[in-house]
Amino acid sequence: MDPVVITIFVAALVVVFLVASTVRIVPQARRYNIERFGRYRRTLQPGLNLVLPVADRINTKLDVREQVYSSDPRPVITEDNLVVNIDTVLYYQITDPRAAAYEVADYLQAIDQLTVTTLRNVIGSMDLEETLTSREEINSRLRAVLDDATGKWGIRVNRVEIKAIDPPHTIKEAMEKQMRAERDKRAAILHAEGERQAKILTAEGTRQKDILEAQGAQQAMILRADGEAKAVELVFQAVHRNNADPKVLAYKYLETLPHLADSDNNTFWVIPGELTEAVRTVTRAFGDESPAGPARPVPSDEEATAGVDDASDDLRVPQLDAGSTVSLDAATAADEAEKQAAAAVSDAKAEAEAAKSPQMPRRGRT
Repeated sequence: MDPVVITIFVAALVVVFLVASTVRIVPQARRYNIERFGRYRRTLQPGLNLVLPVADRINTKLDVREQVYSSDPRPVITEDNLVVNIDTVLYYQITDPRAAAYEVADYLQAIDQLTVTTLRNVIGSMDLEETLTSREEINSRLRAVLDDATGKWGIRVNRVEIKAIDPPHTIKEAMEKQMRAERDKRAAILHAEGERQAKILTAEGTRQKDILEAQGAQQAMILRADGEAKAVELVFQAVHRNNADPKVLAYKYLETLPHLADSDNNTFWVIPGELTEAVRTVTRAFGDESPAGPARPVPSDEEATAGVDDASDDLRVPQLDAGSTVSLDAATAADEAEKQAAAAVSDAKAEAEAAKSPQMPRRGRT
């Protein structure tokens, strides 16, 4: 082979090597630290960069994007002497590639150890319950300590999160029992509240029902009383309008007496004081004139009306005139009415004694 060709070929290879050693292409979000003869020279930015061949070399290649670092579970002792395993997640970003490469040998290991040390200091001042409920406070304190320590390393800690807090198995069982008891307590409280509301509503309904029933009974009694008052008024008007015979009034009075003891629930009965007067009236009406004295005159319509209106006065039925005569059949009817009244009174006494109830004294006009 021709020596000239060999020389040209070697020169071309040298040129290619020099060009390749001179040009450096840095990707986006990457930083290259350049050393010249073993000393830091500069940091290459993304894009095309030129360096001195043989004299300059790349020492470290760093990624300046935000990165996530998850540490392994580490045992930590709380203030109440309980050992818990805590996992942390760290979000960091390289802000100074030179400091990250030359200020610390391994920044990830340094951050991990600093996180564990700070976490033990923070958790050591809290009990278990406070540790489980104060994650935000723990994260803030960790971030403040790490950000202050890693600033000189060219690293910014953006966020620190506690991924898991695992207490011992026995503590987990106790916590589960406590939570179960709390749920049972809330369930019992809710059940009691429901029963209380139900009883209150039931009482309100019962009260409304009693009120409505009482109002209905009151209206019924008022209507019944109005009906009875109107009936009595009609009977009273009919009696005075038709000028009823005293014999009829006295007989009706005696006819009502047997109904006093009709009910089985009556434990006592009262004989009106006007019974003997009514019997005497019937006797005088149907029989001969009484020998005790002259017959009383028949009152006028105005006097009869006044006597009926005043219920508290002595109820006396007007008698017949002295000149009136009644046949023997009328006297027999009067005797029969008196016997019926006496029989009704005897029947009422027998029923009262049969019911073993104390007998009330008979009322009579003296």
